Amino acid sequence: MTSTKPYDIAKRTIWEAYQRVKANRGAAGIDDETIAMFEQDLSKNLYKLWNRMSSGSYFPPAVKQVEIPKASGGIRKLGVPTVSDRVGQTAVKLLIEPILDPLFHADSYGYRPGKSAKQAVAMTRQRCWKYDWLVEFDIKAAFDQIDHGLLLKAVRKHIKEDWILMYIERWLTAPFETAQGTRLQRDRGTPARGEWSVRSG
Repeated sequence: MTSTKPYDIAKRTIWEAYQRVKANRGAAGIDDETIAMFEQDLSKNLYKLWNRMSSGSYFPPAVKQVEIPKASGGIRKLGVPTVSDRVGQTAVKLLIEPILDPLFHADSYGYRPGKSAKQAVAMTRQRCWKYDWLVEFDIKAAFDQIDHGLLLKAVRKHIKEDWILMYIERWLTAPFETAQGTRLQRDRGTPARGEWSVRSG
């Protein structure tokens, strides 16, 4: 049976994405819907998401902005998408990760499948016995300053599906909503909690 939808997104992909989101748990987004609440009408919620994404009519809701105190002082602003939006983002991640992950350096450990912070520490310990120097640096507010145009250009080089590129752009520009209910439009940066975000350690 041929789908009449403009974008061929397998229902199985949406189901697998939901399983990942459920395993990761996580807080509710701006709609205050928890994973348990989402599951009360699971088939309908997953079908609605698949239907909208497949037809190109899915527009992500605003991302809940949560401020987390840093141990070093200051505040880190995280973005918490709704459960449904996390499922959509994870579906895209499942499709693009096998293409993009091999492009990263072998010593990139952050947020990658089969890699962990413990592995990074073990490699650092091993190299401390070989080298007398090290370089440490941090990109200040890295997620906050990502240029949308450059990021999309990089993604387009490797990902050709129109619908994936369309939704990544929509996720990039979805506004933040603060605790006070104010909507903040974004023209750069990514929510640090976005499931699809291309990250490296």
